[in-house]
Amino acid sequence: MKSILFSHSYFLRFDPKQWALGQPYPPLGTIYAAALLRESGYKVSLFDTMFVANPQEVKTALDQLKPDYFVVYDDGFNYLTKMCLTNMREAAFEMFKIAKARGCTVIVSSSDSTDHYAEYLARGADFVIIGEAEQTLLQLVNHIEAGPNAFNTISGLAYCTDGVITKTPGRPVLKDLDSLPLPAWDLVDIETYRQTWLKHTGYFSLNIGTTRGCPFKCNWCAKPIYGNRYNSRSPGNVVAEIKMLSEHYQMDHIWFCDDIFGLKPGWVKEFAELLNLENVKIRFKIQSRADLLCDEETVKALASAGCENIWIGAESGSQAILDAMDKGISVNQIRDATRMMKKNAIKPSFFIQFGYPGEQKEDIRLTINMINELLPYEIGISVSYPLPGTVFYERVKADLKKKTNWTDSDEMALMFSNTFPPSYYKQLHKYVHQNYHKHLARNSLAKLINNPFGANLKSIKRGLSVVYHAPATLIEGIKLRKLEKV
Repeated sequence: MKSILFSHSYFLRFDPKQWALGQPYPPLGTIYAAALLRESGYKVSLFDTMFVANPQEVKTALDQLKPDYFVVYDDGFNYLTKMCLTNMREAAFEMFKIAKARGCTVIVSSSDSTDHYAEYLARGADFVIIGEAEQTLLQLVNHIEAGPNAFNTISGLAYCTDGVITKTPGRPVLKDLDSLPLPAWDLVDIETYRQTWLKHTGYFSLNIGTTRGCPFKCNWCAKPIYGNRYNSRSPGNVVAEIKMLSEHYQMDHIWFCDDIFGLKPGWVKEFAELLNLENVKIRFKIQSRADLLCDEETVKALASAGCENIWIGAESGSQAILDAMDKGISVNQIRDATRMMKKNAIKPSFFIQFGYPGEQKEDIRLTINMINELLPYEIGISVSYPLPGTVFYERVKADLKKKTNWTDSDEMALMFSNTFPPSYYKQLHKYVHQNYHKHLARNSLAKLINNPFGANLKSIKRGLSVVYHAPATLIEGIKLRKLEKV
């Protein structure tokens, strides 16, 4: 029986912000592929890079298992791998070299390798899978095992022969997601994930994907793996996985890591009803869009299913910037969706993006005002990040120098010329966070004054924190104004 060692290229220790946060998720895409190959008769194992110190540690797994294939298969459901961080790219190249020295056939699938397949082939990969990879990987390995044949009949593949790179036509995305086996969760050291989560948050969360792709056309969003098609698992298939995970791993919480959760008409309602019918109680968070969450029936169904936090791509409080992004939503929809979520006891959280081309000081002010007005549960701030294959990337490509990717997820470097210098946007990140916490503290203090008998220690501490956040915001604002003129 031929053996395959699966791995991925996300090293949590190489990303200081995420390491300190301590909320890692298993490589879902990797264990989906492993499950399919195991179902097809291959012996599979996992070298999970999430907690290891450096790529050299793969030597032990390779020497013990002596696999025929080494497959670096990144998680296409995780935004951290979609960012294509250079730390992780170099780590992948190092593992290729180690595996090649031991006679392995090296295969890679990731957002970054899809966009830069020639570089990955030059650095040691025998094959790069382009786009959605499970079916291509299975066909490729079967093809290799069948004997010496040309590979140009396999869709979604890049490889090099005698110094010439061949890229075959793309493979259509998989429509019937229920046809895939459930991920090979048994390959994951779940206990290490559990203890990390408990240490940092007090609860344990696992990740589930219910859909693939996104049909919306935000012009800065790269989709090299699943594209613009949107395909969904059935509610029954998802509930079966939830029940299995609950029984075997006793998680407290789920992150549904879809780009857009429950877009298919009627899906959320059916999912909520089935959870109730099966008496499954879960807490979860999702990602969605403001325009989808203006519908009260949908939000009520999410709440009844156990949704407690929804992240939306609010991006900007300026309609001009939203339109420039081709976001397809309005600032009023962001307001309406936020109020609808709060009305149904769901915490709204915002992704915010500064630095989009053409953004002026007034646009930034509108975004800050929107955050202060709506007071989301959490905010995640980034600066515009150009990735290949997007309209946005083509607009700024000529302005990009040698640096085209961040080293880690907290670098926050603006890689093209804009209204303000890169240092301004890094300071803006600090200022907006401090200002946001100041307004949260003010809101808590107002509630304490209006209802002192409803106070507890946590709410008192939050309200009194205005004493710290108010002057801190003032200081960060002074620093920001100085950088406007740099």
